[in-house]
Amino acid sequence: MSVCTKPKAIGFALVLVLAAPATASAITAEVARACDAAVAKAFPPRQIGNPAAGSTKGTAKDQRAYFSKCVANNGKVDDGPADAPKDSKPSK
Repeated sequence: MSVCTKPKAIGFALVLVLAAPATASAITAEVARACDAAVAKAFPPRQIGNPAAGSTKGTAKDQRAYFSKCVANNGKVDDGPADAPKDSKPSK
């Protein structure tokens, strides 16, 4: 190699290294299944021909955010007791 091409080769190698995509860790199948089930439970899908089935709450963006939160928590979602009314009195 001549003196003039050595810096070019180093520069080209540097560009290749910087252009390489960063590695991202993939989620496991178990986490994906658990989060998919949690999304289906939180946002039940509509059923054709059954107007009482499914819910109208949440948009696709809400579902994606819920799934991402689940994946970030390694398949566990912390919803809390959403079924209990807020002003319920303790049972006797």
